[in-house]
Amino acid sequence: MKVLVLNAGSSSLKYQLIDMETEKALCSGLVERIGLEVGNISYKKAPDTDAEKKTALEMEIPTHNVGLRKVIELITEGETAVIEDMSEITAVGHRVVHGGERFSAPTVVDEDVLKAIEECIALAPLHNPANLDGIKTGMELFPGVPQVAVFDTAFHQTMPEKAYMYALPYELYEELKIRRYGFHGTSHKFVAGEVASLMGKKPEECNIITVHLGNGSSITAVEKGKSVDTTMGMTPLEGLIMGTRSGDIDPAICDFLARNKGMSISEVDTLLNKKSGLEGLCGMSDMRDIHAAVDKGDKRAELAVDALCYRNRKYIGAFMAALGEVDAIVFTAGIGENDDIVRLDTLKGLDRLGIVIDEKANEGRSGEPKKISAESSAVQVWVVPTNEELAIARDARNILNK
Repeated sequence: MKVLVLNAGSSSLKYQLIDMETEKALCSGLVERIGLEVGNISYKKAPDTDAEKKTALEMEIPTHNVGLRKVIELITEGETAVIEDMSEITAVGHRVVHGGERFSAPTVVDEDVLKAIEECIALAPLHNPANLDGIKTGMELFPGVPQVAVFDTAFHQTMPEKAYMYALPYELYEELKIRRYGFHGTSHKFVAGEVASLMGKKPEECNIITVHLGNGSSITAVEKGKSVDTTMGMTPLEGLIMGTRSGDIDPAICDFLARNKGMSISEVDTLLNKKSGLEGLCGMSDMRDIHAAVDKGDKRAELAVDALCYRNRKYIGAFMAALGEVDAIVFTAGIGENDDIVRLDTLKGLDRLGIVIDEKANEGRSGEPKKISAESSAVQVWVVPTNEELAIARDARNILNK
């Protein structure tokens, strides 16, 4: 069984073809600048095929359809081919950002599912339209091949009402479905399952705090394999300090800015999503640049790192209280996997809560899972690389094998 995984953005299409017998990617790449004058396609054969091949193309890519057609050519023809014919692709898995309350699990796409995803556009206006384009392109180019939608929000649909409801007039929830949904669910579910296996347990046998740190970041409390709370809310803005997102703020700041700076609702939204977070604190959003600035004595860069780690630490403490008992904490995603300074500072001073880091084990980055807690630590701490594409492919396989 081979699954093509697609992650469609408004002007991009990330893809990966996975052989489910080995769970290895045969190829992967990215279609960029869709709809612009000149588009780009990157394509890489996996190192364990005949020979690693990296291909970069420039061409006009007016639509997702055109881009994916070219990708199919690369997958099936000439030196770049990894399969003989597109009929070898038995399913296409799609990342969909928002499934609202309708979807608590992956699902095979039909007309009703398409309509439901469209109805969620109000909750994710920047993402769901592009995700829909990707699905429709997949349906057109792979007629008769099952298209499976995997939702970022689905894993968090197990949150109890007390965790997902805002203390707003209840009618707003009934009318507009204003509530906390959470995101990065595919990643949180994947690494929680992986770390449970690494500990020799089943997911339903342990409590885990998953820490997904990247340009967008969130933490989830996973109780016996189910999400019971998470830091992101109705949108990905709530929660942690991120690359350009503010995370938690006093909501009255929005009105304050409107009255004192003459800003519109749209301008405030742009400020909080694209000009705040690390970028707002120190003028940089990439942790590599920020660490370099700290080394040169930049106090605002130092403040940004301190604030980021402090917010992470507060939420980990809160979720330990929510769970009552924690077996493991697992770091993942770009910062979580690669930034040993942030990992160490995030867990600093938590010894009395049973969290003790082995500083030597924590050093550096690793492409493989590694345990970074000391033997004396009551709570295990792990770094586990996330693989959302594999998680989507597994979901596609599992739903078709039912």
